Order: sequence, then C-alpha cells, then structure tokens
Amino acid sequence: MPSIPASSDLPTAAEAPAGSGLLDALQHEVAVFARRAEQTRLGGVGQARNSMDRAAYLLLNRLDLEGPMGVKALAGGMGIDSSTVTRQVAPLVDGGLVKRTSHPEDGRAVVLALSPRGLARLEEVRSSRRELMARVTEGWAEEEREVFTRLLTRFNGSLSELMSATSEGGPAS
Repeated sequence: MPSIPASSDLPTAAEAPAGSGLLDALQHEVAVFARRAEQTRLGGVGQARNSMDRAAYLLLNRLDLEGPMGVKALAGGMGIDSSTVTRQVAPLVDGGLVKRTSHPEDGRAVVLALSPRGLARLEEVRSSRRELMARVTEGWAEEEREVFTRLLTRFNGSLSELMSATSEGGPAS
C-alpha cells in the first residue's frame, strides 16, 4: 500500500510547481480523490463492495441518524431538491429499505422511515466501508486519521455552504 505523506511533506504554495500554487495542488488532489472515489465508489470490501450507490447510502444514513421525516425535510437536509429525493427514494421503497407512510397529523403528507431491512443493509455497507477506511489509513497514526476527518468535514461543510449560497443567488466567488 502506498505511503501517505505526512502533513509536513505536503507542498506549500512556495514549494508547489511553478505557477501552480497551493490552491492548484489542492484542486488537483480533490479531483484525483473524486476520481478514485468514483472508481471504488468507496464501496468497501467483501460482499458489500460496490453494492450501494452514493445517493442510497446518504439517504439511508440520514434517515438512520435523524429519524423519519418528510421528503422536503430530507431534501433540505441533504441540500438537494425534493424531486431528486423522490426519484432517489423510489427504488429504496421498492426494495423494502425505506417505508413510506402518511404523516400522523396531515394524512396528505408522506413520511419516510428506514425499514428494519434498510437498517440491516446500511449496517452491512457501513461495516464494509469502515474496513476499507481502516485499510486505506492502515499506516496512519490515530491523530492523523482524526485530523484528516476534521479537515475533510470542514472542507465538505465549506463546500456545502458555498454551493447553498450560490444556488440561492448569492456570490459565486
């Protein structure tokens, strides 16, 4: 397994190839990461490898962590529109991973909930993905894993905020 450079081994703006700068190095590494993630689909190892697409995983995970909710709330929490959630949830309902019920106070509204089958499937995929993350970061110190997780979480949050502001007509820069 290739070794991951320590943070002190990563290029600074002054050390990056001429004219590229640190931000160019960052955008390049994000592009490489996105390609690798798509190649493996971060699917894990064993039988669960590549067995659940990203959209299904994120939907099931949110329902597990936050409990039953309506399509609009689910869409808002994920930063996507309701029609996308409706389209992505349909095969999960058909596959018995998500239950669609009526809202207890407003029978016209739909509430989505993780089914027992969905929870079991989600746990299987999570376990497989944990194993993959353990293998990928095998030579890392626990502190490096924590720092990477914190920075990736921060990066994803910043990207989400930017995309949300951009989609709401805010500044794109």
